[in-house]
Amino acid sequence: MSSHPIAGTVAALMPQARTELAELVAFRSVADFDQFPKSESEAAARWITEALAAEGFQDVAVLDTPDGTQSVYGYLPGPEGAKTVLLYAHYDVQPPLDEAGWTTPPFELTERDGRWYGRGAADCKGGVIMHLLALRALKANGGVPVHVKVIAEGSEEQGTGGLERYAEEHPELLAADTIVIGDAGNFRVGLPTVTSTLRGMTMLRVQVDTLEGNLHSGQFGGAAPDALAALIRVLDSLRAEDGSTTVDGLAGEASWEGLQYAEDQFRQDAKVLDGVDLIGSGTVADRIWARPAVTVLGIDCPPVVGATPSVQASARALISLRVPPGVDAAEATKLLQAHIEAHTPWNARVRVEQVGQGQPFSADTTSPAYAAMADAMAVAYPGQEMQYAGQGGSIPLCNTLAALYPSAEILLIGLSEPEAQIHAVNESVSPEELERLSVAEALFLSNYATD
Repeated sequence: MSSHPIAGTVAALMPQARTELAELVAFRSVADFDQFPKSESEAAARWITEALAAEGFQDVAVLDTPDGTQSVYGYLPGPEGAKTVLLYAHYDVQPPLDEAGWTTPPFELTERDGRWYGRGAADCKGGVIMHLLALRALKANGGVPVHVKVIAEGSEEQGTGGLERYAEEHPELLAADTIVIGDAGNFRVGLPTVTSTLRGMTMLRVQVDTLEGNLHSGQFGGAAPDALAALIRVLDSLRAEDGSTTVDGLAGEASWEGLQYAEDQFRQDAKVLDGVDLIGSGTVADRIWARPAVTVLGIDCPPVVGATPSVQASARALISLRVPPGVDAAEATKLLQAHIEAHTPWNARVRVEQVGQGQPFSADTTSPAYAAMADAMAVAYPGQEMQYAGQGGSIPLCNTLAALYPSAEILLIGLSEPEAQIHAVNESVSPEELERLSVAEALFLSNYATD
């Protein structure tokens, strides 16, 4: 770690940071209120509101966004004439999936083997703590040299667009010279990285119907059209033999020119079972950062336990398509829907409903803010040069902010490096990464103020 005074301050603040992250992780703030109480998300929003108020933020407010969730906003004034920086994170989290698969309780921050485990520890409640640490370190070393706006979103993981629509309706609220999105991650632990591109996303719910009701497979099977079999055919049509995504009319041969991802490292990070092939063609970076990728997120059909010998009358699936930079997500949605309809066999009835969408994002890495961040990273990570990587995931707010504030510079950093296993069981954060990135963010704000 650097010997810079900011680094010493952040190091001294880390015990407090752990306590606060534990408090924030304890809220079961999944913004799917069919599964988790809305009160848990509201309590997390209150926690952030109180934390910002305690740091001297003005105009702290809980924003009721159009999707029925809450985002938290605060403004910390800097010196007169200073630049304005918006710091973003989200406090909603993915469901814990199979709680029995967690080594320790998902909503209880637990230290193990040098990492802190808990749902949201990295994605992205840790990002909230990172912003707080950076600001506290600056306040202890001469003050915050820029105007700071903080926005903590309450439904990023659901992709329901509440904050995007709120920002569009209140365009002055989040206006800034530079925006730091604290929801990405280093390429690996200890390698400082900014994310320069994001894939977009579209999500479709597909229902196939063939019969008025289920039928006995012995009496009718062989001639009665099976809705589940039809759905399987549709889903299979979305991949080539090597596993590459194949949506009619959607290009899938783009290349990634930046930092490369060694296949053996990817296999280790993804925990691919021995002997199982990776899918797709091209480099790993091509596949996960520059090309479309379809995933079947879920299927509604009878479970194996309790299944009866029946021909299924209906079947449903939820499908996600990651959309690479350079492709319009709305156009990709149309192509995916047309593909599904064209590949549904036996004239089965098919209904397609869009349930989420976000555009891909590309940053201008030649901007002054990137130079300021590179200098900050070099201090926070001695001996390491800042790298540029893509990210296969989506942060729809990025494009909304880029459209609202075309002159603003947007940087993506964060705690979601591969070992964090975000969205999976046993999500964790590296406290060393939290410490170093907080130092980097504080130094960035200092550097940027004097550019």
